[in-house]
Amino acid sequence: MSTSKNNLILHEDWVVVLLGALIILLALVGFVVPIPQFSWIHFADLSTNLFTLDNLGAIGLQFILVFIVAGVGAFLTGKPLKWFLVVFPLVYMITLVALALAGNATVKNVNLEAVIFSLSLGLLIGNLFKLPVWFREALATELYVKIGLVLLGTTIIFSDILKAGSLGLLQALVVVLSVWYFAFWLCRKFKIDDELTMMISSAVSICGVSAAIATSGAIKGDPKKLSSVISMVLITAIPMMIFMPYIAQYFNFPQEVTGAWLGGSIDTTGAVVASGTLVGETALQVSTIVKFSQNVLLGVAAFAISVYWTYTKNPMAKDEQTKPTLSVIWERFPKFVLGFVGASLLFSFVISPQVSAEFKGSLKSLQGLWFALAFTSIGLETRFSELFNKETKKPLYAFLIAQGFNIVVTLIVAFILFG
Repeated sequence: MSTSKNNLILHEDWVVVLLGALIILLALVGFVVPIPQFSWIHFADLSTNLFTLDNLGAIGLQFILVFIVAGVGAFLTGKPLKWFLVVFPLVYMITLVALALAGNATVKNVNLEAVIFSLSLGLLIGNLFKLPVWFREALATELYVKIGLVLLGTTIIFSDILKAGSLGLLQALVVVLSVWYFAFWLCRKFKIDDELTMMISSAVSICGVSAAIATSGAIKGDPKKLSSVISMVLITAIPMMIFMPYIAQYFNFPQEVTGAWLGGSIDTTGAVVASGTLVGETALQVSTIVKFSQNVLLGVAAFAISVYWTYTKNPMAKDEQTKPTLSVIWERFPKFVLGFVGASLLFSFVISPQVSAEFKGSLKSLQGLWFALAFTSIGLETRFSELFNKETKKPLYAFLIAQGFNIVVTLIVAFILFG
């Protein structure tokens, strides 16, 4: 795991809330960034649509805004600023290429979104070239995803959150409990060590990377094992993100069911957003809210895991620092959810539709850009060679089987609750 956060000034989730609020505040006071256009049909259209002076100016203004916001985020989360100044412009350029590819009319007709191209380009570059450690440490995937999610709150009416959130929480309870115990049992059958068993079970059942990190923190786990589980989560999320929306469309699942299925089974919040986008606006909203419902359980789960780890016979449990307290729940609670809910409350009850109409399009464009930047970063930091080796063979098999069980169980529950 990276050590670049040793100089952390604020927890990343609080940084996200502040930065999301800053972007919204700038829009409210009249700093509205123009929306760049990426639509084209033939190559000749690139010069008349994309490479016009006005459009390049809009792209430049967006870059300045996200560069400053990301730079503040890098500083507050302890990222090395000198490498950020090198890496971020490169990530942005790759993301621009992805946005341009996604803007083609033929591509739009088959519902391929920019996040798929940004991920693909990132994976291609990240696996063809061995990027230096400093480059990968300067990437801020989680920061970009969470800023995008706070901005997503500006487009979701709060009553929808309450409706989908209550059902999502019920789904989360059923899925998390059943999938966690199945994964735990399966890992024991594969004779996987206790630390990996706990991390895999949490990652598959709750919310992927965040759950693996929270579990590792609760049991003071080995960073190398944590890194291995995170790689499994990211690699598995890619085909799920791409193929599950098309499976749902092929079988004509209702968008609400599809959203609940995606949000409950895909293990990274960014991948949930990307897959929901492929299906439609309703699926995107439901999938995001359902995933948030799962994220809310993270604090409770981390506390329960701390209790279990402390009071079992595991030798590491004797460490006094692993003794659980109620503060663990608040510590592990995903604070960026507060930013998402706050944005939804603001645009549902305070800001009138007439006023928000003036800048909602700009915020939505920025939201999409943050997601695309995040998936470029995911691609760049993911190396297939780190996942497929002898040491990770059995844990990978257990993870994949548990994920298959998760997909089936979540679909059944989604139909019962949202169908």
